[in-house]
Amino acid sequence: MMRKFKKSGFLKNKSFNIVSRFFLSSFIVISFFYVAPIIINFSNENLNNKEFTNNSKNILNRTLNKDEVIEEDTTADANERDLLYDILEENNSEINLVRYTTSEIDSLFKEVNYNLKDVRDTKLVKPIDIGLLPNEIKNIANTKKRKDMFIKIVLPLIVKENNKIRVDRKRLFTILNKNSNTDIEKKWLEKKYKQYGVRKNDLSTLKVRMDEIPVSLAIAQAAKETGWGTSRFALKGNALFGQWTWSGEGLKPKNADQGKDHKVMKFHSLQLSVRAYLRNLNTHSTYKNLRKARTQLRNQNKPLDSLILSKHLDKYAETGNQYIEVLQKIIEQNNLKDFDEARLLPSSKDLESLI
Repeated sequence: MMRKFKKSGFLKNKSFNIVSRFFLSSFIVISFFYVAPIIINFSNENLNNKEFTNNSKNILNRTLNKDEVIEEDTTADANERDLLYDILEENNSEINLVRYTTSEIDSLFKEVNYNLKDVRDTKLVKPIDIGLLPNEIKNIANTKKRKDMFIKIVLPLIVKENNKIRVDRKRLFTILNKNSNTDIEKKWLEKKYKQYGVRKNDLSTLKVRMDEIPVSLAIAQAAKETGWGTSRFALKGNALFGQWTWSGEGLKPKNADQGKDHKVMKFHSLQLSVRAYLRNLNTHSTYKNLRKARTQLRNQNKPLDSLILSKHLDKYAETGNQYIEVLQKIIEQNNLKDFDEARLLPSSKDLESLI
């Protein structure tokens, strides 16, 4: 009897072990299927390569295409040398530009059939690059002829620089609309962050700043700042917009207040002066409201109106609102808005590159 009792106990223990293992195995299997999705999800969010790919397509849809105006970040530290590094480098160019006389420039314009009436009608500008203003421009007695000469010189330069910004802006949106970026694209973005004084990866602010300035506004400011090309700063320093500098090479204003050590920045060419002007309006915190108004026009699919944007240039000069009134008069009296849609014809070099 004792032996049978022991055997029965053994069978009982064996059955209990089998049942325990079964429940333990079931628990493990169930737990696995419960925990696995959590682990996979954690892996996708934290360990997957998606962390290192560009999510700017979502940023584009979420922040760049919505109707409300994006508030740009103006707290990023950027000094003059960082913002204008490409311009300052070219300023050190050892290439000596030729200063043509007014008669030589006028002959060139006639030779290529470049006149403002055609530009107004066709919206096409000849790609003529005049690097320096002619000294004799101040001797042109006829006001209309002097203005026309000045406009024909600066117009291609302004359109050219605006076109560069337009191409950059298009590339920015192309990059933003991709799921991932190449190393070349990342390096390009880093360069643009620096040029526009933007914190790294602040795409919203970059989009607000990387935009054009109406041609009519640029011409009006150049005309006002230089007296239609006759000022000392324009003729000696190629300074079309009276831009101040504290670190670069410049010309000291004759009537500067004592204690003020700023200078009017000098440029190697008129082209660099235009580029620096656009960079100034696109980056300086003083012109934040101008950029905000420009973004509002973009969001409403309206053209960039120089009369609207000029209202935010009261701090460009010490005369404040009077300065705005003068700019608007120059724009209206000289029909400068006719040039806002102007486009640059391809140069011979551009055409050669296509062959």
